[in-house]
Amino acid sequence: MPDSYDCLIVGGGPAGLTAAIYLARYRRKVLIVDAGKSRAAWIPTSHNYPGFEDGIAGKALLAKLREQAAEYGAELREGEVAKLEEARDGFVATADGKTIAARRVVMATGIIDETPSLPGLRDAVYEGALRFCPICDGYEARGQKIAVLGHAETAWRKALFLRTYSRDVTFLCIDNPDDAPAECLKALREANVAFPGECATDIDRSGERIVAVLESGKRLEFDVLYPALGCEVRSSLATALGAKANETGNLLVNDCQLTSVKGIYAAGDVVSDLHQISVGIGHAAIAATKIHNELERNLA
Repeated sequence: MPDSYDCLIVGGGPAGLTAAIYLARYRRKVLIVDAGKSRAAWIPTSHNYPGFEDGIAGKALLAKLREQAAEYGAELREGEVAKLEEARDGFVATADGKTIAARRVVMATGIIDETPSLPGLRDAVYEGALRFCPICDGYEARGQKIAVLGHAETAWRKALFLRTYSRDVTFLCIDNPDDAPAECLKALREANVAFPGECATDIDRSGERIVAVLESGKRLEFDVLYPALGCEVRSSLATALGAKANETGNLLVNDCQLTSVKGIYAAGDVVSDLHQISVGIGHAAIAATKIHNELERNLA
């Protein structure tokens, strides 16, 4: 017989762990299956998460949340859910060859940021030289020389956003600059965002600063680099069962975080284009409370 739970949570990032904390405190039997791919683990230090005025590293926050979830009785298991199927009493999942039965599921699988294929950037993320979220840490980059790297047609809006924090922002494209739409060129010009007329072919991280190497060989130095290449939304487990998603792949949910498949809820980046920890934990609290209230009462 498979292991049976009130709720299976797929993904152990801030959203998934918060859902587990709430459900465990509601005295529900809950399991988190975590593949260890939380985007939060890449955060060197977050300064916009409420309550940590001196900042907190993403891995430290995850460790605190795991400890809190376990303290209330949530079960945490390393692994990856490879398959999710509907069953008479809910759902059956397969994770690393083991079968798990659950009456409800919370999808907290998040996203995977697309990283540039430029050779010099392979280790830059882990060194903190490469940043993905200007909403999270643009404030810390204020007054610095900032570069935004991405496709000519789409990435320029992130460069405009970063003008909030610095007068020295450059938009570097990795494809043909001539593909930039007229709207882009006008907006960049009005905001005084630099836009070289050639693409970036590599990033040199041999020194203290980030150096972008352009097609002509010209080198431009920056303090911080933000890629804007999009992301992969990890929603396929739910969409395979018929859950509706938008063009990006984000799952569509109602005001209780319920997807279009009865019994499957979703929280965090897999739902929202605003990739923020605080957003994800809000989703999780709403979903967990709804799940608890719709299951039969577990009287003391």
